[in-house]
Amino acid sequence: MKSELKLAAIDLGAESGRVILVTISPNGVILDEVHRFINRPVRILNSLHWDILFLFSEIKHGLKLCVQKAGHLDGLGLDTWGVDFGLLDRDDKLLGNPYHYRDARTDGMLEKAFKKVTKMEIFQRTGIQFMQINSLFQLLSMQGSAYLEAARTFLTIPDLLNFWLSGEKVCEFSNATTTQMYDQRAHDWAYGLLNSLEIPKTIFPAVVQPGTILGNLIPNIAEEIGLEKVPVIVPACHDTGSAVAAVPAVSKRFAYISSGTWSLVGVEAQAPIINDDCLAFNFTNEGGVFGTVRLLKNVTGLWLVQECRRAWERAGESYTYAELTQMAVKAKPFAALLDPDVVDFLHPEDMPAAIRSYCVNTGQPIPETKEAILRCIFESLALKYRFVLERLEKLTGHPIDVVHIIGGGSQNEFLNQLTADAAQKPVIAGPVEATALGNAMVQGVSLGFFSNIQAARQLVAKQTPLKQFEPHTGSNWDEAYQKLLDLAKQSG
Repeated sequence: MKSELKLAAIDLGAESGRVILVTISPNGVILDEVHRFINRPVRILNSLHWDILFLFSEIKHGLKLCVQKAGHLDGLGLDTWGVDFGLLDRDDKLLGNPYHYRDARTDGMLEKAFKKVTKMEIFQRTGIQFMQINSLFQLLSMQGSAYLEAARTFLTIPDLLNFWLSGEKVCEFSNATTTQMYDQRAHDWAYGLLNSLEIPKTIFPAVVQPGTILGNLIPNIAEEIGLEKVPVIVPACHDTGSAVAAVPAVSKRFAYISSGTWSLVGVEAQAPIINDDCLAFNFTNEGGVFGTVRLLKNVTGLWLVQECRRAWERAGESYTYAELTQMAVKAKPFAALLDPDVVDFLHPEDMPAAIRSYCVNTGQPIPETKEAILRCIFESLALKYRFVLERLEKLTGHPIDVVHIIGGGSQNEFLNQLTADAAQKPVIAGPVEATALGNAMVQGVSLGFFSNIQAARQLVAKQTPLKQFEPHTGSNWDEAYQKLLDLAKQSG
């Protein structure tokens, strides 16, 4: 076994992508971001797409920079967001530009699906949270299209990129589960469900587990970046799956919030929980690493702030995220609240206007200032986290002792403290780079550097600077929480 590993962790998020050179030794982990690039959706006529060829070109450039810096690579792994996909024809050519999950083509698709298969049946087979962005409903929206008729292979976004890197057409487990087309109990695609919804069953490839080595980088790319043989390893290809792999947890009764554009609030379970309560709460059982399941709920996260920032930039006012947070600190507490997950906030043209309209429709004071809008967002997120955590405790049958906030959003100390106060639980923030760390940790287990994922987590916990937030008492959180519950009932 090598005493040191040099790995490339490729992490694509909804706003940006990064290629990180990760050095792992018994002394710790060093992360070196060698390349960062924007990930901006492209509108073509009335549709929203990902610029997948640009992303692939930037990945190759980042790998080349890693080689120039390290001299060699022992492995590379890639993670992205979930649900989106590409379709290949019989010659393995990509059929069109992959759609962005916020494209409006899935509007009304849940209702269309439920006319053919009941909501209960879909959930019993997949155990996945119902969201119109899920791959199942995206494919349903494509029925009758030339693309779907010509398709021979379905690959989620990381699987598509891995195919271009390794030549292997497979779907990785953690990302396959986000599609709402994978049967957790049968450990295979939900072929009966696909048949009932008239989605072609033959397009789905084999599913492989995190830690699988697909093979070496294909020769033309290896030559392009200046390497010979580099194993392409699938970590948890869903970015939250990779992030959770790096949670530096000591307590077994921990919850995590992977905080970014989305806030994924959940626990790590040994088996899926698929029952009436889980369906009623609209929770999801997504694949984890090495035999685990991520029981969680997707909550609309810092997307609300990101879209406000974009709207204000269009009006000629630019702010950093730190400045926006400080603006929220100055505003009056609990003036207005919102349910982050109502459809109004999925893809509005103007987020501040959508928030003001929501407050009008729910009979609340209108947040007129930027400060008031931001305070409304942050307090509402903290309260929605409490909402999810309470339901996680009911589903698992045990209390949650501590909440780990990981990812980019863990840097927001104001939101961290609000979360501790709203939930009345200690919050531990960090690591910020949980996704890249988890990606590399799984690679390290696959290559034999770590005996298991627990050993990898111990190394992360030992060297990662963490910050703890203790809950404050005496505020009006219970009253505000009741208001959020009333708003959630109104939105269904």
